[in-house]
Amino acid sequence: MAETKRIIIAGAPASGKGTQCELIVEKFGVVHISTGDALRAEVKAETELGAKAKECMDAGALVPDDLIINIVKSRLAQEDCQTKGWLLDGFPRTGAQAAAMAESGIEATHFVLLEVPDDILVERCEGRRSDPETGKIYHLKFNPPPPEVVPRLVHRSDDTAEAMGKRIGMYKDNVGSVIGNYEKICRRFDGTAGKGDIFAKVEAFLEGAPPPPPPPPPPRKTA
Repeated sequence: MAETKRIIIAGAPASGKGTQCELIVEKFGVVHISTGDALRAEVKAETELGAKAKECMDAGALVPDDLIINIVKSRLAQEDCQTKGWLLDGFPRTGAQAAAMAESGIEATHFVLLEVPDDILVERCEGRRSDPETGKIYHLKFNPPPPEVVPRLVHRSDDTAEAMGKRIGMYKDNVGSVIGNYEKICRRFDGTAGKGDIFAKVEAFLEGAPPPPPPPPPPRKTA
């Protein structure tokens, strides 16, 4: 029996993680896990971990790393993740979280890193709009909404250039230390390509294909 896939996907805001997560789940049948969803599930189930997390949130405080790690570990230990494998979306976010995951026995088999230049990330965010009725995300340039939907679309307050710059900065401050914990299983992907082209390479990586060879050096100029 093939080993279940235990995947972490990372990338800056608007790097295309959501799209690739959908394609990975559709192809491989792994369980898509975000820390937000896992945390809310624990709170809703009124578990001991959920009660501690709720106490922090009610006080307006950040949920501490050790509690988040335990919540993630609890979710990944459930039967669906054990039998189908899992896809951890956007976590760990810091080197300390990555080290704590390793110490708690959470080991991934693949690390997918989407890389997109800052200016493109900002452009993607500024044009992003959400439909509050369906939850669907559109982009005014790259994925235009139907005309009848436009009047009800919402532009998130953190999708402005200024807010996006801060989010990108926080991501870049931490991503290097995260990758340092997963260098042996990490593959980088150009997030500016089409979603199908990106996924074809992600799929090959997850199926065990070796990395593509480096591009040949430019021809030497003759005198």
